[in-house]
Amino acid sequence: MKNLTLVVIACIALFGGVWFANGLMVPKEPEHARLYPKPRSIGEVNLVDQNGESVTAEWFEGKWTLTFVGYTFCPDICPTTLGELKAIYPQLQAIDSEYPIEIMFMSVDPQRDTVARLKQYIDFFNPEFHAVTGEHKALFPVVRAMGMMYSFPDSTETEDYLVDHSASVVIINPRGEVVGRFMPQRKPGQVSISEGAQIVADMPTLVASFKG
Repeated sequence: MKNLTLVVIACIALFGGVWFANGLMVPKEPEHARLYPKPRSIGEVNLVDQNGESVTAEWFEGKWTLTFVGYTFCPDICPTTLGELKAIYPQLQAIDSEYPIEIMFMSVDPQRDTVARLKQYIDFFNPEFHAVTGEHKALFPVVRAMGMMYSFPDSTETEDYLVDHSASVVIINPRGEVVGRFMPQRKPGQVSISEGAQIVADMPTLVASFKG
């Protein structure tokens, strides 16, 4: 009887130790994504998508959104990044997630990027992707909330003006909070973009660690 009691005590101690250790275990962190110290509110959103439909802050809820800021007349970074996102999209869709993973292209050049042009542009990459734009008074706060920027170094009176913009892919969680970004990788002789392989590697970790 004494031996049985000792066995029971040992088992309780063993399982208790395992439970305690699991309770202290730090969740695995993504290897490549730069996470913000705490999630950021995206604030008020008043944009329009490629179908002419309104996009508000509530649109981001209930899904993961990988968002890229740019413009359709961009000669290099934008098409290269969207091409990369197109290539990895099937892998992102295969990730076991309660919430879908969506791709959003946010144009900061509303003067040239009309709804019709946005649709034609984004459909070229993938009709399932989302493209949005809006007036600068609506765009600036959202882009800033995501930790991104954009500016016009030259006059917009010319037809071929360029737009300076951040090249990161921003991560927005299913609560509509900005949690971090995948930053562009700089390689000699190549356009600096966020690498698809790094996004695919980290998204399962982000999805698994999310507490709805």
